[in-house]
Amino acid sequence: MTTWPGYQPLKRTLIATLTGQVLEIGAGKGANLPLLPPSITWTALEPNPRARRTLTNAVQSASGERRVLAARAEAIPLPSASIDAVLSTAVLCSVDDLNAVLAEIQRVLRPGGRFVFLEHVAAPPGSALRRMQRMIAPITRVVDRGCDPSRDLAPAIEAAFATVDLTHYTAPGLLKIPFIAGTAYL
Repeated sequence: MTTWPGYQPLKRTLIATLTGQVLEIGAGKGANLPLLPPSITWTALEPNPRARRTLTNAVQSASGERRVLAARAEAIPLPSASIDAVLSTAVLCSVDDLNAVLAEIQRVLRPGGRFVFLEHVAAPPGSALRRMQRMIAPITRVVDRGCDPSRDLAPAIEAAFATVDLTHYTAPGLLKIPFIAGTAYL
């Protein structure tokens, strides 16, 4: 386990590595928008109409080439091999079909493309935190846009990509929420 640098610093570090044509899945209201390098061409995928309206307004005052698409990550409306990097921050916990999302990410990535992610994940099996995550999952799915805090994402990402550079973190505090961050390559 690596020392937790903090969610925002870690997110800034990962986003600063993005280049070329970048797709962000589940962009929400645009929390990552101010962190994006102005040199990239950024496409945001956001299925929620309310969040998408806010995001569309924010994009209009942002620097660089930016656009917003109304779509889910399970069916990305972009051509195959058209994206240099896909970004996901705290999104995979709430997708309906994780394997379909990972397959779509692979499909839209160009050869040599990369998937950059920062996600909270399930605690270790058998731990009290994992039991609590499972207990609250039915509630969080309803009140937090489908979030399942007990979803174990690392094995799915590692199975979907040829090379994965992944680091496990534990956020400080009472719950010690586990996170993963890294880059996956085709």
